[in-house]
Amino acid sequence: MDALYHQTNRLVQEVQSELGRLERAAGGETHLLENEIQARIDQIVSHCERLDILVNKEPPTRRPNAKVRVDQLKYDCQHLQVALRNMQHRRYKQEEQEREREELLSQSFTANDDHTSVMIDAAVKHHDRLQSSHRDMDNLLGSGNSILTSLRDQRGTLKGAQRKILDVVNTLGLSNTVMRLIERRTYQDKFILYGGMFVTCVIMFLVYKYLL
Repeated sequence: MDALYHQTNRLVQEVQSELGRLERAAGGETHLLENEIQARIDQIVSHCERLDILVNKEPPTRRPNAKVRVDQLKYDCQHLQVALRNMQHRRYKQEEQEREREELLSQSFTANDDHTSVMIDAAVKHHDRLQSSHRDMDNLLGSGNSILTSLRDQRGTLKGAQRKILDVVNTLGLSNTVMRLIERRTYQDKFILYGGMFVTCVIMFLVYKYLL
């Protein structure tokens, strides 16, 4: 499990680095980077599913800590996926704006053109639809941000629970050791008691027989 965890963690770090490159990329390189990043995110998701299975095979004392580490990888993967989608949305929006600007610059208008008013109406409607789509996307991004904030809070809660679980595990380990020592001492004291009683009876018998 440790090997797969470290491999997945390296993938997370590589995706974080690739997202930095994606922000600086331009042209056709952008699409290639997006596809490469998405492929690595899919690989991380697959590894997390495999790690979920391996966690249940860990010894009970290591299972809580392993579970927390896998949950952290899942949280990082969700954060990376949301970051990639945000970048894609910004790129789509920028490309749409550039396309609209090129269309406006390429159009030629003449005085008293019968089609001018129709084209303007169509452009206004198209613009309204784009604005509506942008508002919906902003709402979606706001929801994603709320989810990330909630996941971040849950991460803090999980870390606190991890510390408590480890404390309990350490306490139980110490308690089990003490109980075993007590049981062993009780077992030894039983032999000492019975042996002392036997020796005392022998001495009393000998004293009674030879001295009285």
